[in-house]
Amino acid sequence: MASTGPPQSLKRSDTSLTREGDQLIITPLGAGNEVGRSCVYMSYKGKTILFDCGIHPAYSGMAALPYFDEIDPSTIDVLLVTHFHLDHAASLPYFLEKTTFKGRVFMTHATKAIYKLLLSDYVKVSKVSVEDMLYDEQDILRSMDKIEVIDFHQTLEVNGIRFWCYTAGHVLGAAMFMVDIAGVRVLYTGDYSREEDRHLRAAEIPQFSPDICIIESTYGVQLHQPRNVREKRFTDVIHSTISQGGRVLIPAFALGRAQELLLILDEYWSNHPELHNIPIYYASPLAKRCMAVYQTYINSMNERIRNQFANSNPFDFKHISPLKSIENFNDVGPSVVMASPSGLQSGLSRQLFEMWCSDKKNACVIPGYVVEGTLAKTIINEPKEVTLMNGLTAPLNMQVHYISFSAHADFAQTSTFLKELMPPNIILVHGEANEMGRLKQKLITQFADRNTKIISPKNCQSVEMYFNSEKMAKTIGRLAEKTPEVGETVSGLLVKKAFTYQIMAPDDLHVFSQLSTANISQRITIAYSGAFGVLKHRLKQMFESVESLPDEESEGPAFRVHERLTVKYESEKHISLHWRSDPISDMVSDSVVALVLNISREIPKVVVESEEATKTEEENNKKAEKVIHALLVSLFGDVKFGENGKLVISVDGNVAYLDKQSGNVESENEGLKERVRVAFQRIQNAVKPIPLSVS
Repeated sequence: MASTGPPQSLKRSDTSLTREGDQLIITPLGAGNEVGRSCVYMSYKGKTILFDCGIHPAYSGMAALPYFDEIDPSTIDVLLVTHFHLDHAASLPYFLEKTTFKGRVFMTHATKAIYKLLLSDYVKVSKVSVEDMLYDEQDILRSMDKIEVIDFHQTLEVNGIRFWCYTAGHVLGAAMFMVDIAGVRVLYTGDYSREEDRHLRAAEIPQFSPDICIIESTYGVQLHQPRNVREKRFTDVIHSTISQGGRVLIPAFALGRAQELLLILDEYWSNHPELHNIPIYYASPLAKRCMAVYQTYINSMNERIRNQFANSNPFDFKHISPLKSIENFNDVGPSVVMASPSGLQSGLSRQLFEMWCSDKKNACVIPGYVVEGTLAKTIINEPKEVTLMNGLTAPLNMQVHYISFSAHADFAQTSTFLKELMPPNIILVHGEANEMGRLKQKLITQFADRNTKIISPKNCQSVEMYFNSEKMAKTIGRLAEKTPEVGETVSGLLVKKAFTYQIMAPDDLHVFSQLSTANISQRITIAYSGAFGVLKHRLKQMFESVESLPDEESEGPAFRVHERLTVKYESEKHISLHWRSDPISDMVSDSVVALVLNISREIPKVVVESEEATKTEEENNKKAEKVIHALLVSLFGDVKFGENGKLVISVDGNVAYLDKQSGNVESENEGLKERVRVAFQRIQNAVKPIPLSVS
């Protein structure tokens, strides 16, 4: 069952649920009815997870962050980052270094390698004031030390949260995370693509159907053109622009789609000798280092690239040169420049755009998804003028072409992917409100006969779901060798690890867990100067079993009480008690110690008959009452004086009333009533004066 609620604080509280089952909460802190600052919070059974930690490209400073103030970062157990793009990873240094977060962070090997390069570049090219800077280079370096890596299909467990990841396509190292908490599975796709391109594999279909699928909806109900059609449009626009003496600007992320487009351009130039004198520049300060990373992770790419790499390096481009800065650029004649960032907010791509936008011979090819609020989104609608970084306006005469090579799933891919998985609950994120709304309606129609719940929450709007969890324990080891009969009792150790329960024999504990059994032998020496036989006689009044031990076995006078505790004669002034610790043996030892201490106080009346004779009956009764009360306390714990001289004995919420004069016991619990009656009778027998001849 699922429901959405108004924005609410997600800081951990101890309020108990009033509904059956356990509550699972999913809340977008970013990317709810928007594209940008992906960050999704999930809480279930006291475990909390954060998926992604990005910034919004259209904003700067604190406004670009997800809504971190809605959560208590110190309660997050695990943070999983799907890929290196800024809108999924760029607020990570801030979250790790500037908040109370103390959990663990995971991403794939390739994502971690590129994350450092991309964020270092982001800090350098961001044209914001010092006050608006979210973090600096040192924060990025410190965050690297806290990031742990995970391989595809590797299962990890942190604090009861099991998770693993699948290939997501999209960009190098991109992952979809499957999380399992107490048997409830949640798949978070991040950005994914089911279409194999020139260098990346297609996203995998997980072998498990999740209970909840949190899926991107970037392209809504749109359908991508076939890849060969898009590639032809792309190369035709560039070729015709250059033929007219124009320049081509391709704003793109420094990493990701850039490598795909460079592969297309390099191949096209190789097949067209007439273009060899036209330069192509990869304008990014990261150009060389980015290529080194891509060459390192060739094995993470598709079979086409791996086969090609066996003969030559596909990323060692013959017709493409790196361009570090605008100062190194000789802007003479036609050229093709791929520059970051993709939204034209700042950096090299913005500088080149402002230089070329007024010339109608030039062209700007926007090769991927553009976020609302960025200049790239503005110029797609071809306004007559644009605002420059210095605040002035300039005419927009250059041709603007939108040819999407964005490795996001379109409707056909999303629909097929969800049909394969058939999750009962679908949560849409990472999409503009209108596109997401259209996708939601189409999916509702498509899955109408399957009772699938489809939800598109806004930022800070919580989705609440309830899962009835049944605790089940499995017998393993020796206990599992024989199938028990119906009604037969299975006895063993119950071992709980995270949300799994197992019953095993004590001897199997070290085999199936990191635990082991141990026995504690206890010994206590007590001062006692009375006759050893008197002690044995008193104990026989309380315990059914008090047996003497042979001298050769015990090295001196000794007896065994209740088959659990050994009492040894050490000297004229001392005895010792020996037992193996367990709840019953500990209780027996406490009773014996209490009796020994009371006998020690009474020794004068037992040994010196003349003193005993002088005692008045009233004094004897008072002493007996004290002894009886002390022994009852040692046996039952909570013993208080009640009305009419009765004793009130409380055990585990049950109450018994003992009349000391008659020995009658009143209690609604028959078991407690009988225990108190027998114990009082034996104690009375024990505290009576014992003839000296007994010793």
